[in-house]
Amino acid sequence: MYNYQDQRAFVFTEEGQVMFLSIRDKTAKLLKSSGACRLQEMISKQSGSTWDMIACVDRLVELNEIKEISQANSCGQHRVFISAKME
Repeated sequence: MYNYQDQRAFVFTEEGQVMFLSIRDKTAKLLKSSGACRLQEMISKQSGSTWDMIACVDRLVELNEIKEISQANSCGQHRVFISAKME
């Protein structure tokens, strides 16, 4: 079962930073074009562990870059996010 605290350390590795930046940039493009995006689109075309990819998304939430607006019982890939920054 996924646990962010267990996966968080990956984000700070060299491989994790490359993945994190890729997901961050893709998320920014998706948010700019539509205002909201699902996790499955944010991590699409990435390679590696799905849990590591989700940890990168959760790190974006932790950094207050994005905000989750989906229901508490949503499936992981259907989680929905918006920008947490006011423009």
